[in-house]
Amino acid sequence: MEPNPPRLTTATGSPVNNNQNSLTAGESGPVILEDIHLIEKMAQFNRERVPERVVHAKGAGAHGVFRVTQDIRAYTHAALFSQVGKETPVFVRFSTVAGERGSADTERDPRGFAVKFYTEEGNWDMVGNNTPVFFLRDGLKFSDFIHSQKRAPDTGLRSPTMMWDYWSLSPESLHQVTILFSDRGIPDGYRFMHGFSSHTFSLINASGHRFWVKWHFKSMQGIKTLDRDQAKRLAGDDPDYATRDLHDAIDRGDYPRWRVAIQVMPEAEAARYPIDPFDLTKVWSHRDYPLLEVGIMELNRNPANYFAEVEQAAFEPSNIPPGMGFSPDKVLQARLFSYPDAHRYRIGTNYAALPINQAKSPVHTYHRDGSMRFDENGSADPVYEPNSFGGARETGEKEVPQQLLGAVDRYQPRHPSDDYVQAGNLFRLLDRDAQARLVDNTVAAMATVPKPIQLRQIRLFDKADHAYGLGVARGLEISESEI
Repeated sequence: MEPNPPRLTTATGSPVNNNQNSLTAGESGPVILEDIHLIEKMAQFNRERVPERVVHAKGAGAHGVFRVTQDIRAYTHAALFSQVGKETPVFVRFSTVAGERGSADTERDPRGFAVKFYTEEGNWDMVGNNTPVFFLRDGLKFSDFIHSQKRAPDTGLRSPTMMWDYWSLSPESLHQVTILFSDRGIPDGYRFMHGFSSHTFSLINASGHRFWVKWHFKSMQGIKTLDRDQAKRLAGDDPDYATRDLHDAIDRGDYPRWRVAIQVMPEAEAARYPIDPFDLTKVWSHRDYPLLEVGIMELNRNPANYFAEVEQAAFEPSNIPPGMGFSPDKVLQARLFSYPDAHRYRIGTNYAALPINQAKSPVHTYHRDGSMRFDENGSADPVYEPNSFGGARETGEKEVPQQLLGAVDRYQPRHPSDDYVQAGNLFRLLDRDAQARLVDNTVAAMATVPKPIQLRQIRLFDKADHAYGLGVARGLEISESEI
């Protein structure tokens, strides 16, 4: 033991003279309410867990740095890209999506890939996944989709029937479902997977010209995946497999790296592109818009405290610096509201001031008070704007205007038939063995699903590629004539 350890105190600094025995009325008497130390410890313990994230509850994180390797000032005036060699600190959180905090890292599930860049012009949060597409194209459907992936209200169990019922009634999900049940559906840890913005964002250059952009984070460790049996074994032997792998690699100095690249589409080309470039269920062809390298991201420091840094990390796609912008992607538009709203509910009104979320650039707002305010709360500074007392003022810089056209309505997607094309292309891109594993994984996941739902989903596979649908049908002992 240390010769002069610090003295134990209450949360307010009062010394604790006995941390072993409750205060009682007599040796065998009842505990009395006056034992303030006991009450404080119990009340604090009862509140140790903030509400877990509804999605992306189980995750791991690390600190690192992003370094610019190529000049992209033709597309953006964002300061973090202002010169080759410039470095920006980052914090990254990887996660599974559907499972709870205690779920296994090796579940078949998309993986969250969220990066917080602490830029000199405020935080930029790239809140993406390890897949370039998603299950839906409109944020209005998100809660229904997630409900289908979570636990059934009557049994409290995950339900393959709910999952496949939703997917079979939502053809737009087919592309992502095909990725999910392919080899890449279970990454071998977080170091061996790519990351994607998935959404289309925008970049704005110094001349005020806008470009549509998709972000790609390519693992420089290569891609490694787990098969279904490996994943099942690890779920029992080491459910924190991916979390442990990331921590241990950084701990031994084997720092993971990603090559950061973009696809760039001039603003005017969006209307002429054969698919909707803002549809989250679609990818842009690399032949049409090849990858342009931007920089390298390296993770080189583990968190000192998991709760303070990983659990309280709050990412939101609405965090962007000047020189960057959004797009008409309907799911992105919904996320711009829903993410900060979730943080205010989960970790409090002042979540952005927590150390892991706090910008490293100066912050001047007129936000005051609220639960868990822990800084100087503005002190004697003005609390309104405009004011005559030297308070922060608006910059007056003009925003690049966006043209909004058309009557307000609930529009159908522009290219509904495309729900099958890219899924089919992906299936045909796989070699024969990979196709067989995709089919086998799908059959195993659908085995307990009622036959009418199986048939409905098989017909979607068949529209993508007949061999795809036929393979799943045969695996489920359904004849070709029934498809």
